[in-house]
Amino acid sequence: MRDPRSLVTTEELEGMLGQPSLRVYDCTTYLDPTPPDSEDPYIARPGRESFEAGHVSGADFLDLQGEFSDQTTRLRFMMPAIADLEAAFGRHGLGDGARVVLYSIGSMMWATRFWWMLRSLGFDGAAVLDGGLDKWQAEGRPLESGLPKGYPPARFTARPRPGFFVDKHAVLAATGAPRTVIVNALGPQFHKGLEPSRYGRRGRVPKSVNVPAASLVDPATKAFTGLGDADAKFKAQGVTADKRVICYCGGGISATVDLFLLHQLGHDNLTLYDGSMGEWAKDASLPIETD
Repeated sequence: MRDPRSLVTTEELEGMLGQPSLRVYDCTTYLDPTPPDSEDPYIARPGRESFEAGHVSGADFLDLQGEFSDQTTRLRFMMPAIADLEAAFGRHGLGDGARVVLYSIGSMMWATRFWWMLRSLGFDGAAVLDGGLDKWQAEGRPLESGLPKGYPPARFTARPRPGFFVDKHAVLAATGAPRTVIVNALGPQFHKGLEPSRYGRRGRVPKSVNVPAASLVDPATKAFTGLGDADAKFKAQGVTADKRVICYCGGGISATVDLFLLHQLGHDNLTLYDGSMGEWAKDASLPIETD
């Protein structure tokens, strides 16, 4: 594993609780169905209710679609301005030198999204809780309930790294690039266009390959699959360390599961199409491919 500090086991986290520099954050969001006449793919509902029902002791809650997304676009979960992120992370006590553990419920993708965002801002002190709160609860580890107590405000200084996010124009150009592979993290039924898509047109970015985020997680434990298994799945689709990799999904969330494991496997040239199919499928000027 390239970066062991970016993945924390439930046992390790329990042993860390109470350390002064530790900052634990529940990142959960739920995607609720929209009314039939809505143009939005889903309603993003912050996981405050489940947080209040039970969370890791001392944890705070981060509202991805609220404080940590661009509010000027109909696209969900888009990266906001750097200054807005600095202020939001600072309000939640995430400052330089903090040891951060991110977790979510149901899927680790909400935690890996924040991990990717923080890395793009030059912060490398964040880790994902392997298996999330699902594994923590299954093992009978302690929970507390109620509103978040929060952490003292801190100063978060972004040191942005280029290349972590690309737009639709860069993705379109990359469809013809021989040393770039575009990876779709959605399920195979959506990649092939066999089922209706809540994002718009059925199908995928042309020439993209499919490594579903769900296939990279153990369904029983909710933890990441082994690195050997993940490596085999990526290589089977031509995703090798000598290539530039662009990952996408529906809203730029589950693709960060792929990115997390590719990073751990030693890939260096990684990027996320932030708009993903939420943008691509609705733009009739962009080509789309089905089986």
